[in-house]
Amino acid sequence: MSSIYIRGGYCLNGEVDIQGAKNAALPIMAASLLNKGIVCLRRCPQISDVRYMCRLLEQMGARIETDGDRLILNAKEIDPIEISALDAGKMRSSVLLLGPLMGRKMEVLMPYPGGCTIGARPVDWHIEALQQMNVQVSMTEEGIYCRTQGIKGAKIVLSYPSVGVTENVILAAVLAEGRTEIVNAAMEPEIEDLCRFLTAAGARIDGIGTNRIRITGVEQLHDVQYTIMADRIVAGTYMTAVAAAGGQAVLKGVQVRHVQSVADVLAESGCGLIICEESIKIIAPSVLLGVKNIQTQPYPGFPTDMQSQMMACLCGAHGESSITENIFENRFKIVPELLRMGADISVKGQSAVIRGSTKLHGERVTARDLRGGAALVAAGLSAEGTTIVQECEYISRGYVDLCGDLCSLGACISEGQ
Repeated sequence: MSSIYIRGGYCLNGEVDIQGAKNAALPIMAASLLNKGIVCLRRCPQISDVRYMCRLLEQMGARIETDGDRLILNAKEIDPIEISALDAGKMRSSVLLLGPLMGRKMEVLMPYPGGCTIGARPVDWHIEALQQMNVQVSMTEEGIYCRTQGIKGAKIVLSYPSVGVTENVILAAVLAEGRTEIVNAAMEPEIEDLCRFLTAAGARIDGIGTNRIRITGVEQLHDVQYTIMADRIVAGTYMTAVAAAGGQAVLKGVQVRHVQSVADVLAESGCGLIICEESIKIIAPSVLLGVKNIQTQPYPGFPTDMQSQMMACLCGAHGESSITENIFENRFKIVPELLRMGADISVKGQSAVIRGSTKLHGERVTARDLRGGAALVAAGLSAEGTTIVQECEYISRGYVDLCGDLCSLGACISEGQ
């Protein structure tokens, strides 16, 4: 898929099942290296990032089978002294292999990770945390060389609740000697899912879902089957798509608390919401209302991964909206593309003001990152005429079948070259 064609003006109606979460699947796949046996993951999204991670694990010697959204990983024998730069350079989540490989093999050369260019996301936070756990680190032209005589538990106080660093410390601590405590840990649901997977496999973790996580090292893990949580960002994307295009839809399988901050903003914009235990129905109003002072924050605040989609949604709202990006400095790459479609947006520093009541028109636009690409699709749904979103390889990093799901809801959308 290199382009997506959207003919705007069609309301969205119906039901859609939400796929497994990308940001839960990747660290759980990395965690499978800690078990000298078999891990079976259900609801594992078949997206390009998962395929890249599979290739990295296979290069280390893991055996992997797939059956739809079921993934079976056998990491009984691995030899990961040097990791492929080609695949590691394609996604930021490859850095999550550091923790489990230190716990399992005690030595690795890791290429510098890649992924979307939405901000600095410094690797040094990961390194500083691992160094406190008896890991020696050297930075070379080839990448990050890590070795240890044995991971040791430590008290890790994070200056910022980084999701990736929290996950890496948890993964390193599972087989460590002694007890590790993470203070100011990130509390995203994907971290909770990782911890629940690890405890199902025999890890000892307390404080799951809080900002103070304690891990007592164990000698080994055991085989496990686990169902990955639904993707809250995919759910949020579809919620904003319905709000932008009009209509009403039921999103199935998602825990509402995971999308509460997005639901709150959409409710303020005039959307109706019917909430059940594991589904949410969104009903778009005839006219959306502007929402001011949206601030991206670590969970449970408004997620940075939903900022672009919400901006696209609010372009057609009545009145003025404002969004401040507090997580990544390059999250406003979508703005020039929305301006091409007729949006009225001004950016000053890390804040954007969206003056709504403008009707977007179809244009040829370019996806600059994963969530920005999805946001341009949502914008195209509400625009007059035909929108062509180019360079959609980014979108396949996080969405199993964005076009198919939206088409099932009544959108006029198709993939092309």
